[in-house]
Amino acid sequence: MKKYLIILILLIPSVIKAQITDNSYALGNDSISVTQSVTLDSISEINATLDSLIHDYYISKAFMPDCDSSVFEPIFFSDSVYISRLQKLPYAIQMPYNQIVKQFIEMYAKRHSQVSYMLAIGHSYYFSMFEQALSKYNVPLELCYLPIIESALNARAVSHAGAAGLWQFMIKTGRAYGLEVNSLVDERCDPVKSTDAAARYLADLYKIYGDWLMVIAAYNCGPGNVAKAIRYSNNANDYWTIYPYLPRETRSYVPIFIAANYIMNYFEEHNICPALPLIKYSTDTIMISDRVHLQQIADVLQIPIEELRFLNPQYRRDIIPGNIKPYPLMLPLDKLNAYQANHDTILNYKNDLIARQLEATPKNYTSTPNVSGGKYYRVKKGDTLGGIAKRHGVSVSQLKKWNGLRSNIIQINQKLRVR
Repeated sequence: MKKYLIILILLIPSVIKAQITDNSYALGNDSISVTQSVTLDSISEINATLDSLIHDYYISKAFMPDCDSSVFEPIFFSDSVYISRLQKLPYAIQMPYNQIVKQFIEMYAKRHSQVSYMLAIGHSYYFSMFEQALSKYNVPLELCYLPIIESALNARAVSHAGAAGLWQFMIKTGRAYGLEVNSLVDERCDPVKSTDAAARYLADLYKIYGDWLMVIAAYNCGPGNVAKAIRYSNNANDYWTIYPYLPRETRSYVPIFIAANYIMNYFEEHNICPALPLIKYSTDTIMISDRVHLQQIADVLQIPIEELRFLNPQYRRDIIPGNIKPYPLMLPLDKLNAYQANHDTILNYKNDLIARQLEATPKNYTSTPNVSGGKYYRVKKGDTLGGIAKRHGVSVSQLKKWNGLRSNIIQINQKLRVR
C-alpha cells in the first residue's frame, strides 16, 4: 500500500489531474451565473452518460422496464423531506443538503427509465462486488455509487478525455494501480480489477486528506487541482471552503454524489422501480491460455457476442491474448463445461478471425470518419447521440460505426454522418 501512496504522490503534478470525467453533452458557453452554469452543464453531462447506458445494445436486450413509463409522472418533495431522508442514511460520509443537491435529486427523479436500468444492473452485477472491495480497504460503502456518476454503470464507457470503465480511470492512473492497458487488453474496463484499484485509490486519497468529501473531489479532478484549491483558500481542508476554487465540474460532483445516494435509496418514494433482468444466470471465470477471439467462443457455445462483450469488457478488439499469459474469461455457469469440452473446436473454428482482426482497423477505432457521400448532420447545443439517431431513423450503433465514435460523446458543430 505504501508503494501505491508514493506513486500517487508522484502522479499529483501531472496526470491524475486529468481524472476528470468528460461524459458531456454538446454545450455552448451560456452567459449565466456560475452556480446555474455549473449545475446546467453537470445535468447535461449526467443526462448524456445516462443515455449511453440505455442505448447499449446488450443492456436494452437483457433488461425490461417493470413500470409503465407512459403514465409516469415525476414526484418531488419539500426541502424538509429531502433533508430528513438524507439524515436517516446510515452513512460515514456526511450528506449535506442545498439547492444544488436538490436540482440533482430531481434530475434523477425525472430520468426514471435510466435510474430503473441502473438499479437493475447494479443489484444484478455490481453493487455487491463494489461493497466487498470497498470494505476490504476500509472505505465507506456509500462510495459504491460513484460509478453511477462516472459511467452510469457502463463498464465500456469511454469519455472524451480518455477515461474508461466503470470507475473512469485515466491510463496513467490505472497503470499506477496495476491495471494493464494495451492495444488488446484494457483492465480499466475489467469490473473486478478496476473496482479493486478504485478502492485502493480512494483509500490512498483519504490518507492525504482525512476527509471523504475532499477525497470525492480529488477523485474527480485530481489531487493537483485540489492542492491548488487548498492553497487559494488559505490551506483550508474542508470541501465547502475550497469549493469556489475547484474546477467547474468538480463543484457539482459532490452534490451529484449526494443525489445519487439519495435516489438509490429512495427510488420507490419517487415511483421508480428497477428494470427486470430478462437473462438470469450465475457466472464463473476460467483462465484462458490460448489466443482466442470472442466470436469463436460465441459461435461454438451459442452465446450472443454482445453478451460475451458485456461479461468481458476488458478485451478491446474481442481478442484474448492468452498465449502471452493466462487471462480470465467470464462465462455463464452452464457454459463452463461446454467451453472445456469444445476447447479444440473453438480454437479451430474460423481461426483466421484473429489475423483478420489485427490486420484491419478494428471496429470503433476509426481515426477519422469519411465525410464523402451520405447524409450529414451538424451537432447543435443539447443534442445527444440517441436523440440524433431517433430523429434520423437509425440506431446509435450505426451512428458510432459510420462516424468512428468509441463512445456516445459528441461536440457542438461536430459533423455526423446520419445516412
